[in-house]
Amino acid sequence: QVQVVESGGGLVQPGGSLKLSCAVSAVSGVKFAIDTMGWYRQAPGNERKLVAKVNRDGTTNYAESVKGRFTISRDNAQNTVYLQMNNLKPEDTAIYYCNVEFLHSRPLRGQGTQVSVSS
Repeated sequence: QVQVVESGGGLVQPGGSLKLSCAVSAVSGVKFAIDTMGWYRQAPGNERKLVAKVNRDGTTNYAESVKGRFTISRDNAQNTVYLQMNNLKPEDTAIYYCNVEFLHSRPLRGQGTQVSVSS
């Protein structure tokens, strides 16, 4: 089976930084081909929204609210996507989910990692 595992969340003060990681792995013999990798977030009482995504060709998309502060990147050799978050604000507080789209199978989402921005 293929699984998606996030890491890197935590508590940080306003203006601080965090880096999230999301690794895709599979049991021996299971092959997969990744298309788009992205990060979504959901704050209490709100719907889940796109934060950033990076396509197979390396092109990226960002939510307006994070442009200039967050950077998404991927390491295709390691099947990993990162989200560098700088100048964090209290409104960035949410559960962050990694979403992976595959070329030949259904998308998968990780279990989520909590990011809290508070003084």
